[in-house]
Amino acid sequence: MAHPNLKNNKTVKILEAAEKGGYGVIAAIAYNIEHIIAFVRAAEQKRSPLIIQVFPWAITFSNGLLIRAAADAASRASIPIAIHLDHAQDEALIRHAADTLPFDSIMVDMSHHEKAENLAKTRELVAYCHERGISTEAEPGRIEGGEDGIADTVDLEGVMTTPEEIEEFVDTGVDFLAPAFGNVHGEYGSRGPQLDFDRLDTIRELANKRVRIVLHGTNGFSEQTMRDCIKRGVSKINVNKLVLDDYLEHLKREAPRLSLTQLMEEGVEETVRLMEWQMDVCYSAGKA
Repeated sequence: MAHPNLKNNKTVKILEAAEKGGYGVIAAIAYNIEHIIAFVRAAEQKRSPLIIQVFPWAITFSNGLLIRAAADAASRASIPIAIHLDHAQDEALIRHAADTLPFDSIMVDMSHHEKAENLAKTRELVAYCHERGISTEAEPGRIEGGEDGIADTVDLEGVMTTPEEIEEFVDTGVDFLAPAFGNVHGEYGSRGPQLDFDRLDTIRELANKRVRIVLHGTNGFSEQTMRDCIKRGVSKINVNKLVLDDYLEHLKREAPRLSLTQLMEEGVEETVRLMEWQMDVCYSAGKA
C-alpha cells in the first residue's frame, strides 16, 4: 500500500500501471540536454510512459539545472514522465535532493554498507523522502560493478538477494526494489548475462505486489532477456548504454567534421531511435 503522501506520485502511478499491464517502463540515464530532448521525443512519438533518471553527478555538475530541465520537459509532455535520482549513496545529497529538487523518486542506495546499517539508513531516508511526497527505491543484496559517478563495488562481493532480505526491505517502507539475481552494473564480458530467473520468480512472489520490482544492469541485454525479465513482473527497466551507445559512437565519429548544432541534432536522432526500439522491446509503446 503506497504511503498516503504518494497518492499522486508520478513514479508510483507509472509503475503500478506497468505492473498491472504486464509491460516495462524505460528508466534511462540522462547526462545532458540532448538526452532529455531525445527521451521525451521518443516517449511522445511512441505514446509511452517514461522515467528520466540522473546520477548524483548531474546534481553536483549542473547545480541541479539538469534536473530542473528534465522536470520542465516532463511537465510539458502529453504522456506521463517521472524524474528519478538513481544510486544516491550520500545521505546529505539525498536530503538536499528531496528538499530542493523536483524529483518524483529517489534510489536510496545504502548497499555499500553492511546489512544492518544499510537497512537502518534506508528506513530513515525512505521516511524523509516520503514526508516530502517522493517515492523510493532500494537494492536488497548487492549488484556488482560500477557506473559513471557511482562508487564501484569491485572491492565488495556482489551478494544475491535472499528471500529474508525481501521482507527486511519491504519493512523499511521502500516503494521499489532492485534485486540482485546475477545482473551487474557495467559490462558482462564475453559470457553475457547469467541470470537466476528462479530467484527472480521467488522475489516477485515474496514481494507479493507490496513493492514494484526494478531491473538494474541491462547493458548488452538481448530483446529476449529483457522480455523474460518483464514476463517475471519487472516494471522499471534501468537502461544506460542500451539507449546511448549510438549517441556516443556518433560523437566520437562526427565531432571533428560537424558544427556543434548539427552534432547535437543528429545525436538526438540517434538516441530517439534506440529509445523507440527499447520502448517496443519493453511493450510500453502505446500505453500512455
